[in-house]
Amino acid sequence: MGNERDVPADVLGRFASYARENSTLTILFHTRVAEAMGLSTTDEKCLDLAMRADGPVTAGRIAELSGLSTGAVTGVIDRLERAGYVKRVRDPHDRRKVLVQVTVEDGRFAPLFQDAQETLREVLARFTPEEWEVLERYNKALIEVFRERMRAT
Repeated sequence: MGNERDVPADVLGRFASYARENSTLTILFHTRVAEAMGLSTTDEKCLDLAMRADGPVTAGRIAELSGLSTGAVTGVIDRLERAGYVKRVRDPHDRRKVLVQVTVEDGRFAPLFQDAQETLREVLARFTPEEWEVLERYNKALIEVFRERMRAT
């Protein structure tokens, strides 16, 4: 990965602690969002994955992105479809393939994420544009490595 160096144990410990706390708070936040939407947290995150995709996605792609089995994703899609968040459509290029299409706009959920966006804005305002670049590099690298490790397991 380039620029790799030894990280002192105390630094690693602090960052691991921050990551655990951030993870816990993120899970609690998404649990509240899911409850407000009438969904489970798993269903809400799968909907989020589908919403961030470039157009309709296959159940297999949702399974790949979420780490869930295709059987579990079928249940998620069934529930999201019953709740009116997605619908199954035939792939126009391959009628044998079924795609999951989101039926609601991102804007419908904006109020649920407004406080989180404001918090992010407030925290970023404490840093300089140069520091934003470092934070962005750190977050992108962390996401990339986590995705690689998730794929490997």
